[in-house]
Amino acid sequence: MQTDMDSNTGEFQRKPSVFRDTISRAPGAQFPPEKGRYHLYVSYACPWAHRTQIIRELKGLQDIISLSVVHWHMGSKGWRFATEEEVAESPEMIAAPEPVNGATYLQEIYFKVDPQYSGRYTVPILWDKKTDTIVNNESSEIIRFLYTEFDDLVEERFRGNLFYPEDKRGVIDELNSWVYDTINNGVYKSGIATKQGAYENAVTALFASLDRVEALLKSSTGPYLLGKEITEADVRLYPTIVRFDPVYVQHFKCNIRMIRHDYPAIHKWLRHLYWKVPAFKETTNFEHIKKHYTKSHTQINPTGITSLGPLPHILPQEV
Repeated sequence: MQTDMDSNTGEFQRKPSVFRDTISRAPGAQFPPEKGRYHLYVSYACPWAHRTQIIRELKGLQDIISLSVVHWHMGSKGWRFATEEEVAESPEMIAAPEPVNGATYLQEIYFKVDPQYSGRYTVPILWDKKTDTIVNNESSEIIRFLYTEFDDLVEERFRGNLFYPEDKRGVIDELNSWVYDTINNGVYKSGIATKQGAYENAVTALFASLDRVEALLKSSTGPYLLGKEITEADVRLYPTIVRFDPVYVQHFKCNIRMIRHDYPAIHKWLRHLYWKVPAFKETTNFEHIKKHYTKSHTQINPTGITSLGPLPHILPQEV
């Protein structure tokens, strides 16, 4: 696992993404929207890639942007693709050999664009098949241009900036800011910390923010964070919360409280998204999630044992 640690404080510090171009409908754009031109590389385990999968489904882009899912295991060379033998042995894996560039490891795709590349080999990657390059590997930016730039190619019911409406952008941006720092990244800052103080600071901030989300949902006028419609804030929070009880509680030592037992409003919100909105359930793969964290993070779990619980991984909508 590629990590960036401050050796003095023991704090995990995530490096920024490198490829930051945009798909645009503007005349003369370098990367215009076209059906079949772009390919999205994701992992079912990675919460950042999960955002892009959800939006791809919510915007009806499945037939416009193709998709590859890496194997759940991340070794010393980073993410890899499943082999044909692995797929034959375990067709339920929902991973496959890489179909566009013939790559064995994700890093090969980065090196194809830049042989001197020295950054992290992360998902998601949005790849341009026409020019053989990476358009963008920053999930927060990918989902933003997916909201609108393919609207001429999707069915009318999918058109419009449904998840980042102008009248809520300030609220969404403010919410995203602290949710990212203390929850999305907070679980990593807790679990990957190498000093007690760094861990305690991160995990305390994490649960303070979960308390804040709980209060927000209790006061919401609808089933979602900001009312009756799904927004980007829901899409960005969900991947962390759905992984919380199955992985982060034990693996990242985020065990002060659990979602299912201690946060009734968050738990209700989580189950509503999973059971009632297909884009969330269909992009959530608990086998990939649990195996990736427990068998890839050898510095945290050297024996590679994957815990069976909690069972079920997510409770029914009504409990």
